[in-house]
Amino acid sequence: MTKILFVCHGNICRSPMAEFVMRDLVKKAGLAAEFHIASAATSTEEIGNPVYPPARRKLAEHGISCAGKTSRQLTKADYDQYDLLIGMDRANIRNMNRICGGDPAGKIRLLMEYAGRGLGEVADPWYTGDFETTWRDVLAGCEGLLRAAGEERP
Repeated sequence: MTKILFVCHGNICRSPMAEFVMRDLVKKAGLAAEFHIASAATSTEEIGNPVYPPARRKLAEHGISCAGKTSRQLTKADYDQYDLLIGMDRANIRNMNRICGGDPAGKIRLLMEYAGRGLGEVADPWYTGDFETTWRDVLAGCEGLLRAAGEERP
């Protein structure tokens, strides 16, 4: 089983969007039993809060529910529990490394690496209000991540 944890600052917009998009993609591919997918925050600001309403609406536009999801903070223990910890931007990556005590196994990555955008970042709709661009970024990253996961299987 491949365990993936998506991470952003508050765990109310980008990382839950990635979590539920990825869940939807693996389900549609018939691979849901082969993945454990979750999301977390680097900050404590939104702990316990649900997915931000515009993010929830954007997912719903595509037939994806995120019902019941509430924000939680990344912990050092998550590093050992997950195969990949996927950040949305470079600030997330810095904070993930700080919380996890570094990245000795090379598990911490940017989502946009999987979209072929190298050090690109997922647009943050908290500041822009542009949930469509964030949707496109997340979808491209998750589709690339699913392809990469498939290539790693025997």
